[in-house]
Amino acid sequence: MKLNSQDLDKIADVTLDFYNRHAQDFWKGTRDHDVSQNITAMLQHIVGEAPFTILDFGCGPGRDLKVFAELGHIAIGLEGVTQFAAMARAYSGCEVWQQDFLKLDLPEHHFDGVFANASLFHAPSQELPRLLLELRACLKPGGVLFSSNPHGHNEEGWDQGRYGTYLDLETWRRFVSSAGFVELNHYYRPTGLPPERQPWLATIWRR
Repeated sequence: MKLNSQDLDKIADVTLDFYNRHAQDFWKGTRDHDVSQNITAMLQHIVGEAPFTILDFGCGPGRDLKVFAELGHIAIGLEGVTQFAAMARAYSGCEVWQQDFLKLDLPEHHFDGVFANASLFHAPSQELPRLLLELRACLKPGGVLFSSNPHGHNEEGWDQGRYGTYLDLETWRRFVSSAGFVELNHYYRPTGLPPERQPWLATIWRR
Protein backbone atom coordinates (compact mmCIF):
# COMPACT_ATOMS: atom_id res chain seq x y z
CA MET A 1 0.00 0.00 0.00
CA LYS A 2 1.42 3.35 -1.06
CA LEU A 3 1.93 5.86 1.73
CA ASN A 4 0.66 9.39 1.08
CA SER A 5 2.17 12.62 2.40
CA GLN A 6 0.01 12.52 5.54
CA ASP A 7 1.16 8.96 6.25
CA LEU A 8 4.79 9.97 5.85
CA ASP A 9 4.38 12.98 8.12
CA LYS A 10 2.83 10.75 10.78
CA ILE A 11 5.66 8.22 10.49
CA ALA A 12 8.25 10.96 10.94
CA ASP A 13 6.42 12.80 13.71
CA VAL A 14 5.58 9.74 15.82
CA THR A 15 9.03 8.17 15.45
CA LEU A 16 10.81 11.43 16.30
CA ASP A 17 8.48 11.97 19.26
CA PHE A 18 9.33 8.50 20.58
CA TYR A 19 13.03 9.29 20.61
CA ASN A 20 12.48 12.75 22.09
CA ARG A 21 10.54 11.20 24.98
CA HIS A 22 13.15 8.50 25.57
CA ALA A 23 16.29 10.49 24.76
CA GLN A 24 18.05 10.10 28.11
CA ASP A 25 17.29 6.39 28.40
CA PHE A 26 18.45 5.82 24.82
CA TRP A 27 21.72 7.61 25.54
CA LYS A 28 22.34 5.59 28.69
CA GLY A 29 21.67 2.39 26.79
CA THR A 30 23.84 3.10 23.76
CA ARG A 31 26.68 5.43 24.78
CA ASP A 32 29.05 2.55 25.53
CA HIS A 33 28.26 0.49 22.41
CA ASP A 34 31.45 -0.31 20.50
CA VAL A 35 30.97 0.32 16.77
CA SER A 36 34.65 0.85 16.01
CA GLN A 37 34.39 -1.98 13.46
CA ASN A 38 31.85 0.07 11.52
CA ILE A 39 33.84 3.30 11.72
CA THR A 40 36.99 1.54 10.51
CA ALA A 41 35.07 -0.23 7.73
CA MET A 42 34.03 3.11 6.25
CA LEU A 43 37.24 5.05 6.76
CA GLN A 44 39.47 2.37 5.23
CA HIS A 45 37.61 2.64 1.92
CA ILE A 46 37.79 6.43 1.56
CA VAL A 47 40.37 7.39 -1.04
CA GLY A 48 42.59 10.40 -0.49
CA GLU A 49 44.38 12.09 2.37
CA ALA A 50 42.78 12.73 5.73
CA PRO A 51 41.15 14.66 7.27
CA PHE A 52 37.92 13.58 5.63
CA THR A 53 34.59 15.39 5.71
CA ILE A 54 32.11 12.97 7.28
CA LEU A 55 28.33 13.18 7.60
CA ASP A 56 27.08 11.17 10.57
CA PHE A 57 23.56 10.53 9.28
CA GLY A 58 21.26 10.04 12.25
CA CYS A 59 24.00 10.87 14.72
CA GLY A 60 21.79 10.47 17.80
CA PRO A 61 23.34 11.95 20.96
CA GLY A 62 26.75 12.20 19.26
CA ARG A 63 28.69 9.10 20.33
CA ASP A 64 30.21 8.34 16.91
CA LEU A 65 30.30 11.99 15.86
CA LYS A 66 32.73 12.66 18.70
CA VAL A 67 34.90 9.70 17.65
CA PHE A 68 35.22 11.02 14.11
CA ALA A 69 36.20 14.45 15.44
CA GLU A 70 38.75 12.96 17.84
CA LEU A 71 40.27 11.07 14.89
CA GLY A 72 40.88 14.45 13.28
CA HIS A 73 38.12 14.43 10.68
CA ILE A 74 35.65 17.20 9.86
CA ALA A 75 32.54 15.65 11.33
CA ILE A 76 29.02 16.99 10.83
CA GLY A 77 25.97 15.37 12.36
CA LEU A 78 22.48 15.16 10.92
CA GLU A 79 19.65 14.34 13.29
CA GLY A 80 15.88 14.71 13.25
CA VAL A 81 15.30 14.34 16.99
CA THR A 82 15.46 17.73 18.73
CA GLN A 83 16.77 16.32 22.01
CA PHE A 84 19.44 14.23 20.26
CA ALA A 85 20.63 17.15 18.13
CA ALA A 86 21.15 19.30 21.22
CA MET A 87 22.86 16.45 23.07
CA ALA A 88 25.14 15.74 20.10
CA ARG A 89 26.25 19.38 19.83
CA ALA A 90 27.05 19.50 23.54
CA TYR A 91 28.79 16.12 23.68
CA SER A 92 30.82 16.25 20.48
CA GLY A 93 31.37 19.95 19.95
CA CYS A 94 30.54 19.38 16.29
CA GLU A 95 28.10 21.06 13.97
CA VAL A 96 24.77 19.22 13.88
CA TRP A 97 22.05 19.83 11.30
CA GLN A 98 18.52 19.12 12.47
CA GLN A 99 16.68 17.62 9.50
CA ASP A 100 13.90 15.12 8.92
CA PHE A 101 15.26 12.14 6.94
CA LEU A 102 12.30 12.46 4.56
CA LYS A 103 12.88 16.19 3.94
CA LEU A 104 16.62 16.51 3.47
CA ASP A 105 18.51 19.59 2.34
CA LEU A 106 22.08 18.50 1.69
CA PRO A 107 24.94 20.14 -0.23
CA GLU A 108 26.07 18.33 -3.37
CA HIS A 109 29.49 16.66 -3.66
CA HIS A 110 30.45 17.76 -0.15
CA PHE A 111 31.25 14.65 1.91
CA ASP A 112 33.95 12.01 1.64
CA GLY A 113 31.84 9.61 3.66
CA VAL A 114 28.28 9.21 4.94
CA PHE A 115 28.04 7.12 8.10
CA ALA A 116 24.46 5.85 8.55
CA ASN A 117 24.67 3.67 11.62
CA ALA A 118 21.26 2.40 12.79
CA SER A 119 19.32 5.14 11.01
CA LEU A 120 18.23 4.34 7.45
CA PHE A 121 15.93 1.52 8.57
CA HIS A 122 13.52 4.14 9.89
CA ALA A 123 12.72 5.24 6.32
CA PRO A 124 9.71 3.57 4.65
CA SER A 125 10.82 1.39 1.75
CA GLN A 126 8.94 3.50 -0.82
CA GLU A 127 11.09 6.50 0.17
CA LEU A 128 14.44 4.68 0.07
CA PRO A 129 15.09 5.24 -3.67
CA ARG A 130 14.82 9.01 -3.30
CA LEU A 131 16.68 9.09 0.00
CA LEU A 132 19.58 7.03 -1.33
CA LEU A 133 19.86 9.26 -4.41
CA GLU A 134 20.06 12.29 -2.12
CA LEU A 135 22.81 10.68 -0.07
CA ARG A 136 24.69 9.76 -3.24
CA ALA A 137 24.44 13.35 -4.48
CA CYS A 138 25.93 14.73 -1.25
CA LEU A 139 29.01 12.52 -1.61
CA LYS A 140 32.07 13.54 -3.56
CA PRO A 141 32.85 11.36 -6.59
CA GLY A 142 34.24 8.12 -5.20
CA GLY A 143 32.86 8.87 -1.74
CA VAL A 144 31.75 6.09 0.60
CA LEU A 145 28.39 5.25 2.16
CA PHE A 146 28.31 3.04 5.24
CA SER A 147 25.02 1.70 6.56
CA SER A 148 24.10 -0.64 9.38
CA ASN A 149 20.47 -1.70 9.72
CA PRO A 150 18.59 -4.41 11.58
CA HIS A 151 17.75 -6.93 8.87
CA GLY A 152 14.67 -9.07 8.43
CA HIS A 153 12.42 -10.62 5.83
CA ASN A 154 11.34 -7.46 3.99
CA GLU A 155 8.68 -6.39 6.44
CA GLU A 156 8.00 -2.87 7.68
CA GLY A 157 5.68 -1.10 10.07
CA TRP A 158 5.33 0.08 13.65
CA ASP A 159 7.38 -1.47 16.43
CA GLN A 160 6.92 -0.10 19.95
CA GLY A 161 6.26 3.46 18.81
CA ARG A 162 8.81 3.60 16.00
CA TYR A 163 8.53 2.89 12.29
CA GLY A 164 11.04 0.42 10.89
CA THR A 165 11.89 -1.30 7.61
CA TYR A 166 13.64 -4.66 7.94
CA LEU A 167 15.15 -5.85 4.68
CA ASP A 168 17.22 -8.88 3.76
CA LEU A 169 20.61 -8.49 2.08
CA GLU A 170 19.42 -9.03 -1.48
CA THR A 171 16.58 -6.52 -1.21
CA TRP A 172 18.84 -3.92 0.41
CA ARG A 173 21.40 -4.51 -2.34
CA ARG A 174 18.77 -3.82 -5.01
CA PHE A 175 17.79 -0.53 -3.41
CA VAL A 176 21.33 0.77 -2.99
CA SER A 177 22.62 -0.51 -6.34
CA SER A 178 19.66 1.08 -8.12
CA ALA A 179 20.72 4.42 -6.66
CA GLY A 180 24.08 4.08 -8.44
CA PHE A 181 26.28 2.77 -5.64
CA VAL A 182 28.81 -0.05 -6.01
CA GLU A 183 29.06 -2.53 -3.15
CA LEU A 184 32.45 -2.81 -1.46
CA ASN A 185 31.73 -5.14 1.45
CA HIS A 186 29.10 -6.41 3.86
CA TYR A 187 29.08 -8.24 7.18
CA TYR A 188 26.75 -9.07 10.06
CA ARG A 189 27.07 -7.88 13.66
CA PRO A 190 27.90 -8.51 16.41
CA THR A 191 30.91 -10.46 15.20
CA GLY A 192 31.74 -13.85 16.65
CA LEU A 193 28.13 -14.90 17.22
CA PRO A 194 25.95 -17.42 15.34
CA PRO A 195 23.78 -15.93 12.56
CA GLU A 196 20.57 -16.02 14.61
CA ARG A 197 22.23 -13.67 17.11
CA GLN A 198 23.54 -11.18 14.53
CA PRO A 199 20.64 -8.76 13.99
CA TRP A 200 22.65 -6.03 12.23
CA LEU A 201 23.57 -5.97 8.54
CA ALA A 202 26.47 -3.63 7.73
CA THR A 203 27.21 -2.65 4.13
CA ILE A 204 29.80 -0.35 2.53
CA TRP A 205 29.30 1.30 -0.85
CA ARG A 206 31.15 3.61 -3.23
CA ARG A 207 29.58 6.47 -5.16
